[in-house]
Amino acid sequence: MRNVFLIGPMGAGKSTIGRLLAKELKFPFKDSDREIEVRTGADIPWIFDVEGEEGFRQREEAMIAELVLERGIVLATGGGVVMRSANRVALAANGLVVYLCTSVDQQLQRTAKDRQRPLLQTPDPEAVLRDLMARRDPLYREIADLIIETDQRGPKVVVNTILGKLQED
Repeated sequence: MRNVFLIGPMGAGKSTIGRLLAKELKFPFKDSDREIEVRTGADIPWIFDVEGEEGFRQREEAMIAELVLERGIVLATGGGVVMRSANRVALAANGLVVYLCTSVDQQLQRTAKDRQRPLLQTPDPEAVLRDLMARRDPLYREIADLIIETDQRGPKVVVNTILGKLQED
C-alpha cells in the first residue's frame, strides 16, 4: 500500500484534501503538525515561541522520519517541511508526493483569520508568503510526483485528480 504525502504552502488545502483522500482510499489520515502537537502536548505557535523555528524544524524532521515508515497513510505536511533535505529525501523515497500548488492571493484569503500560523503574525503577511513561496516552490517541485493547482478548484476535484494518478501507477 503506497503512502500519499501532501506538500505545499500553508492554505493550499493539504489537511482538507488529505482527509477526503484518506476517506476515499480507506487509509488513515495523519497531519504532521497535529502529530507534533499531540506528542509534545503543546500547539505549534507555543513551540515556535519557546523553541523558535529551529526547534520546531527539529521536531518536524523527527516526526517525518517516523511517519514515512508507516504504510498506507495519507500525510498532510507543514508548509516548511521541504526546507530540510532529510525531509525531502524521506518523503520522496516512501510514497507518492503531491504538491498542492496555490497562489499567494489564495493563501492570503484562506489564512486571513488564522492565528495558528506563527510565520504570518506580522504586519505584512503577503510579503512573508511571497518570500516563502520564492524559497520553497523549487523545493516542492524537486520532490513532487504530481503537481496540482488548487486555486479555484474544489477539494473533491483535487481528490479525484490524485485518485486518477494513483490508478495509473
